[in-house]
Amino acid sequence: MTMRYVYLLAALLTAIGVSIFAYKWQVLGFPLTDDQETPVWTVETSVHFDAGPGPIKASLQIPTLTPGFGISEEYSVSRNYGFSVNNVSGGRQAQWTVRRTAGQQTLYYRIVVYEDRDADLSDTTPPFPLPPVIDEPLRTAVDVIVSEVRGHSADAASFTAELLRVVNSPSPGSSVNLLLAEVDTPLEFVKIMTTVLAAARIPARIIRGMELQDRTRRANLIPWLEIHDGVRWRFFNPRNGIENLPDHFLIWCRGDDSLVQVDGGTNVEVRFAVQKNFIDSMAVAEKRARVRQSVLVNFSLSSLPIQTQAVYSILLMIPIGALIMVLMRNLVGIDAFGTFMPVLIALAFRETRLFWGIVLFTLLVALGLSIRFLLERLRLLLVPRLSAVLIVVVLLMLVISIASHKMGMETGLSVALFPMVIIAMTIERMSVVWEERGPADAIRGGTGSLLVAAVAYLAMGMNWLEHIITSFPELLLVVLAIVILLGRYTGYRLSELVRFKALSGE
Repeated sequence: MTMRYVYLLAALLTAIGVSIFAYKWQVLGFPLTDDQETPVWTVETSVHFDAGPGPIKASLQIPTLTPGFGISEEYSVSRNYGFSVNNVSGGRQAQWTVRRTAGQQTLYYRIVVYEDRDADLSDTTPPFPLPPVIDEPLRTAVDVIVSEVRGHSADAASFTAELLRVVNSPSPGSSVNLLLAEVDTPLEFVKIMTTVLAAARIPARIIRGMELQDRTRRANLIPWLEIHDGVRWRFFNPRNGIENLPDHFLIWCRGDDSLVQVDGGTNVEVRFAVQKNFIDSMAVAEKRARVRQSVLVNFSLSSLPIQTQAVYSILLMIPIGALIMVLMRNLVGIDAFGTFMPVLIALAFRETRLFWGIVLFTLLVALGLSIRFLLERLRLLLVPRLSAVLIVVVLLMLVISIASHKMGMETGLSVALFPMVIIAMTIERMSVVWEERGPADAIRGGTGSLLVAAVAYLAMGMNWLEHIITSFPELLLVVLAIVILLGRYTGYRLSELVRFKALSGE
């Protein structure tokens, strides 16, 4: 296969890995660090009323579409009440029911939301509203205002902005004064605006929401105006005509229906409280992916059982160790025994730590090598000899663990974490090299193996790198592309530059 195909394959693997990584990072919000937190707001609604005696049925409008926010979780706290969430014409409705109760009652509904500016909140396109039925003289006042505003506007959005400017003018005309003569509350004002917009054949509705601030004991719902321009819904401040919602504005409900209704209760009061918290960004990202029904979250590491996740959090770091092995051997020129023996030793170093891992490994290999030379005099065949070395390695592990425990050095107990088969093969390989090429080459190979294992351990032990690989395992495709490219490298190694330095000088 020519280098062109190698480059093409490496570029394809890199493009796939980086594309998936970028989507999960930028769109789904997967964090790049394991300590990154995302702010969430908990909104608690308490409904207070006097009941009974008799059955109670309480209904509360709750959020449905929340531009700029995603819903993490919601639940109710209400003793002895049945609870359900129903879809109604205006959105969603929480409902509590009980067969019989009496006295003062309090029902709680809590919702946890997080910021999600790219959430899919597509709403239905409404039909053009029918002309409203308005009695005179308000009918004439509405016609005059609509005619005046239409002459100074070009579309639904500019009509709405101009209308709100006219009705909020410090010196309004007689038609505006007549229209607003009996308006006492902001909610009534927005309701009148929707009537005027309906007369202009512009779909409009009331929305009520709150500005989320930390530790707000008494939050109030603020009425806002929402109009449809034929393409999408747009939001306007009813007091100044400015388009857009305030920062951290959570839409609670739409329409002018009653916020709460209690059948069988009196003296109804609704209170809102807001508190800001911080949670793990990964949990929010996974929730966002599930809401969007992303295929990636269904095939991610988090979809596996927790015990399996713990296993793969280690296994996914092995390719990083393999990359270190390739770099140290093909670019630096470090000799090592075995292909993946240093990587497996590096995994054992994760438990023993680097210094004691090197000490224990060196001691184990040195003792095993001595026993191997004694076995050489028996002139055993290959398989029995390897089996004997393996048995000796196990016994040496046991002796080292018992001796270190008796001396109060618990670190020696972790020697059992070393892969015994790999160590047995290493001892056999060192003994063969010792006999064929001398002790210098054998010691150099063993030292190189320890050096590669140490570097691999340092790379595989980086917490941020482990988080990146476990959160974005698709980046292993990039690692694979690098290994493929290094597999075709035939240039000088760093050790050869030092080795042939004298020749280059001449």
